[in-house]
Amino acid sequence: MGEDPGVPTPTPMTTPTLTPMTTPSRRTVLRAAAAAAAIGALTPAAARAAVADVAAAGIFGFGVASGDPTATQLLLWTRVTPSPDAVPGSGRGAATAVTWELAADEAFTRVLQSGTVTSDAARDHTLHVDVSGLAPYTRYWYRFRALGATSPVGRTQTSPDEPGVLHALRLAVASCANYTGGYFSPYRHIAARDDVDMVLFLGDYIYEYGNGSDRYGPADLAGKRDHQPPVEVLSLADYRTRYALYKTDPDLAAAHRRHPWVLIFDDHEVCDNTYDTGANNHQPATEGDFGARRRAAYQAYLEWLPVRLPDQSVPHRGTRFWRRFSLGPLADLHCLETRQNRSMQVPLTDPQAAAKIADPARHLPEPEQMAWLQAGLAAGGVRWHLVANQVVFAPVRLPSTPGTPLDAVAAQLGVSPMGQVFNTDQWDGYGADQRALVEAIATRAGADVVVLTGDIHSSWAIDLPRDAGTYAPADPLNNSVGVEFVTPSVTSDGFREIAGSEAGATALTTGFQAANRHVRYLDGIGHGYVLFDVTPERVQSDYLHVSNREDPAATQRVAASWQSLHGSRRVSPAAAPIGARSDSVRVLAGASSAAPASATATVPAAPSGRPTARPTTRPAPARRASKHPVATQPTRTLAFTGLDERSGVAGAAGLLGLAAVLLRRRRGEEKAPDA
Repeated sequence: MGEDPGVPTPTPMTTPTLTPMTTPSRRTVLRAAAAAAAIGALTPAAARAAVADVAAAGIFGFGVASGDPTATQLLLWTRVTPSPDAVPGSGRGAATAVTWELAADEAFTRVLQSGTVTSDAARDHTLHVDVSGLAPYTRYWYRFRALGATSPVGRTQTSPDEPGVLHALRLAVASCANYTGGYFSPYRHIAARDDVDMVLFLGDYIYEYGNGSDRYGPADLAGKRDHQPPVEVLSLADYRTRYALYKTDPDLAAAHRRHPWVLIFDDHEVCDNTYDTGANNHQPATEGDFGARRRAAYQAYLEWLPVRLPDQSVPHRGTRFWRRFSLGPLADLHCLETRQNRSMQVPLTDPQAAAKIADPARHLPEPEQMAWLQAGLAAGGVRWHLVANQVVFAPVRLPSTPGTPLDAVAAQLGVSPMGQVFNTDQWDGYGADQRALVEAIATRAGADVVVLTGDIHSSWAIDLPRDAGTYAPADPLNNSVGVEFVTPSVTSDGFREIAGSEAGATALTTGFQAANRHVRYLDGIGHGYVLFDVTPERVQSDYLHVSNREDPAATQRVAASWQSLHGSRRVSPAAAPIGARSDSVRVLAGASSAAPASATATVPAAPSGRPTARPTTRPAPARRASKHPVATQPTRTLAFTGLDERSGVAGAAGLLGLAAVLLRRRRGEEKAPDA
């Protein structure tokens, strides 16, 4: 028996003092909401019915999950409800012994490792078990037992980090999943896939808004997809309850149960457009200390998701979330954190905006993280460097269309829209950092760099020009140094919702591409995810869009397929959607130990401050170390300045509505749409 490895909480992540409830009734509402949120995902109909009976979920009503896979480690997660009053955020419920098992087969006829850990109210009864001694590129099944109940069975696998062996690599990439914005059908389709190695989530796993005037999403879903608690989340109890609500969604639960996840966070895990000392959607006078709110949000994030903190002894600021995963000789995955330490965004109405954007003292990632990233990109031994990134990295400028409302807006503002930065919450708002990273990418040799991005609620395939002014798509020397693929939102409002119509969204995307020739593909209508496939010869993104975010049975289709051939450092249309894999993950159904004799990966030490779950079976022997160092941890977040995602002009036509939003934003009358 051993202690629950839990989620280590460094000094900056100490439990905050909870923000007091604003009225006596809010505590009552919170508890009732938490009880409603505590329903399980026994069936889609039951889970979506908002049944207010916490017992309906059972002991393991919030499902199971796994994450941060390395060659030899897997992080397992669940949440226990030991008694009906132990609803998320309540601080109630007795400490409970929980048994975990890891098996070579779904029927658990070959249990490879097991142990006992303890849940308690201090961690909201969430559990994290960090299992080591595993074989690379191998599938496992896991489950939990407590109080006479057994959890759903989860399926997971280790990473393909095996020295000298080139394995296939395929990711499902997603971001921006607003519960009130629609049904999580993209997660259902991800769960149904058998060809995915992991889910890469790029931020905005939850949204902070309530159900009142700040509601964000289709009006038709009010009463069907409502947030709990029903008000904007501020306290630790609030954030815990919000995560619990999302975890009851059957499609999200299935995606966690079927695949390991690697997650980074963006702003909405705290609140809209966060930066180092505040946020666009935080008012200290009425909502208290921002630092306390962020600590509460980060604590709930670490409790409720399968995330392993990285080594905190590496130079960093605050809590280090950024980390790196080795995926064998094919690729390294660099996971950024761009919220916790970023400088405040520059308003576009500031007369000194251009100078401030270019100021080298302003940062998106802190200097320590930038140095770590640049060093990682300079390392050899892989074909591809994949950068998991929150906000758009490529330069994006506003379009100018003569005779359209955008020109009228420009006349009122006294500026030319052509060439204006679209969104200072993106890397465009931090010119020195953007330029430094472009140069680091441009001057390296060997592996190609691919940036994978979320945030903007639309689908993009982009060349990364060293100089956007001289970029020419048809020129073989078009100065592109790398590529960027942007995944659409799972449900959050896109260009269509903001512009008010599909015609308006199409006009907007056409204008953006005309003003930004390096944006080779842009769709602002579809919601869904990206299927991202990596081979030595190319990377390819298939943009999977669902038929209707308001339909719980929405179908999916491949809307577009774009690729980048190795050595080209530019995107191009793919001839066909992604096909069959070149190999498949190993299954050890007949094995008697966690590692076959031919395995060659190293068993890494547990991250600093985090004990590894103690196996009851004989651990695999130490093996030759991989030439790819294994770094296993998460990332932090800050702020943004574009169109407010909740400021869509329903009923307005095309660019006219968008122009009005742009005008209000630039005058400082309205928040920007972040994503």
